[in-house]
Amino acid sequence: MSSGMESMRKKVYHAAKEGMSISLYALLSVKSPEDCQHLLSQVVEEDGQKCTPLIITARNGHERAVRTLLKFSPDLEQEGTVKFDGYVIEGASPLWCAAGAGHLGVVKMLVRAGANVNHPTKTNSTPLRAACFDGRLDIVKYLTDHGANIHITNKYNNTCLMIAAYKGHVDVVQFLLELGANPDEKAHCGATALHFAAECGHVKIVRELLGHGAKITQNEHGMTPLIAAAERTRSDVVEYFRSRPDVSRQEKVDALELLGASFASDKDNYNIELAFKYMMKGMQERYCDPDVILSKPPSNPVAAYESRIECKTVEELENIRHNSGALHMESLAIRERILGPHNPEVPHPVIFRGAVFADNARFDRCLQLWVHALRLKQMNKVCVMKDLLRFAQVFSQMLHVGVQLEFEVVHEVLGATVLELKRNKDKILSPGPKDDVDNIKEEMESNMITALYLIMIAVCVAKGRSSSSLPGISIINYDPGMNNGVGALNRGMRVVGFGMRGVERGDTARQSLQQLHQDVEKESQIHHAVYSLVQVDARTRTGQTLLHLAVNPETPVDDFHTNHICRFPCATTTKLLIACGADANCMDNYRNTPLHLIVPYQKAVSS
Repeated sequence: MSSGMESMRKKVYHAAKEGMSISLYALLSVKSPEDCQHLLSQVVEEDGQKCTPLIITARNGHERAVRTLLKFSPDLEQEGTVKFDGYVIEGASPLWCAAGAGHLGVVKMLVRAGANVNHPTKTNSTPLRAACFDGRLDIVKYLTDHGANIHITNKYNNTCLMIAAYKGHVDVVQFLLELGANPDEKAHCGATALHFAAECGHVKIVRELLGHGAKITQNEHGMTPLIAAAERTRSDVVEYFRSRPDVSRQEKVDALELLGASFASDKDNYNIELAFKYMMKGMQERYCDPDVILSKPPSNPVAAYESRIECKTVEELENIRHNSGALHMESLAIRERILGPHNPEVPHPVIFRGAVFADNARFDRCLQLWVHALRLKQMNKVCVMKDLLRFAQVFSQMLHVGVQLEFEVVHEVLGATVLELKRNKDKILSPGPKDDVDNIKEEMESNMITALYLIMIAVCVAKGRSSSSLPGISIINYDPGMNNGVGALNRGMRVVGFGMRGVERGDTARQSLQQLHQDVEKESQIHHAVYSLVQVDARTRTGQTLLHLAVNPETPVDDFHTNHICRFPCATTTKLLIACGADANCMDNYRNTPLHLIVPYQKAVSS
């Protein structure tokens, strides 16, 4: 494109963006039809958006500017990328943008000009869905009057009725139901519009849906709308369902106990008084009919919850009324019992309670809870990227302030990191229908860096547990021929461990055989974990391995406590990776070996 046309492109886009209709006409009216088409089809990238002049002016609601552009026959279906309420929408048409932004006048102009009322985005969201999200009944009515299909679902099989119910737009819900929207349609997660309304606390919409014959069903995690409402602390919805004759006593008990437990565990709606109130209501419901007492089922105590045995009577519950610690553990036990260990909603409050303990320097209790949450999430194959980093942060904080950190906990988290990286790699190689490969690659890169943090932390903990405060060196039986290029990285040195044995004769003599055995075992466990990490052969998006990252001064270090313990390049981690089989000659996407990355580094490398 010539500099003149580039300048013209920017002027046209700016005029459209700002709604300068007179300037737009002056710029375009002197151009040939071919030049006009070219200018109006150009996409401008700005602030994370990619828009044509028509898309940006429709997005901003400039009716006169839209009318002017329509005179020059722009492509009404050309797509762009826009931002709405923090979401990035790819494949948005001008009509979708106008509908989503609530500009009825622009919507009318575009429809009259022939815009496709059902033109979907990349996620199969239609202009009608965008209007339902925003609660614009006037736009919803206009679009449906002109052929918009209320039954088109997005990529998650989420309907217009579902999004209106979720957002709490009663009038839109009523209108869609009158047009024949199916209240029992299920999203891929198994949720119906009733689930979305209930979990968001929209009692009027719950009533409306049930009044139109909506069925009470379970989602993929076995949750009914009532249970979903209780889990989200939606007391009004729970009370409404309690008043219905089609809800059983057991369902009422479960909902009340879960509601109370959630009030004691929800970081946004925490209320210990309401927690006790609803747990007591649930207990009283169990005993309201002396002929049919609904006893609590037996359950296995969870160590992370202090092996809490749930209260079984009104008296037992009354005894812990003013004991917030007991109520917190009671609540976590109730949630796991009612929702089940496979429910993805169970770990979040466990993590929250652990964070509260960490804020109060109760690191032992924090780690117990977080390890339990980690096990639950990995058992259910839920992403634990943030969890692993959170562990690295709190481990670093503990080491920095001098709090004892048990090696066994670090070793378990390191093992969980190996498993997560394996799963990352498997998903990248064979993605499922719900897997976003780009996101998984980003997760794997984050997990690789966290793995290096954890290796450094594990070494620090193992050293700290030895009899000597100074690291020694241990010769590892290692054949340099096993890996091409070891000599390049380790020229003139024998491969060394992180140092637990053979520190000094005097030290060794004083060391008990039991302590020596423990130290050797820890070293062996770290080597085994690092070997497993190396075998995964995880790569960043630029093709870097763990060894590349360990020697790369550009490898980022998290600044929330982790930077007190970890830094790159790290000689100890590098040697450990090589000792455990890392290939020193492996190349990234730019044909850089680890040696290429460390050679230009000018500062002294501390081990």
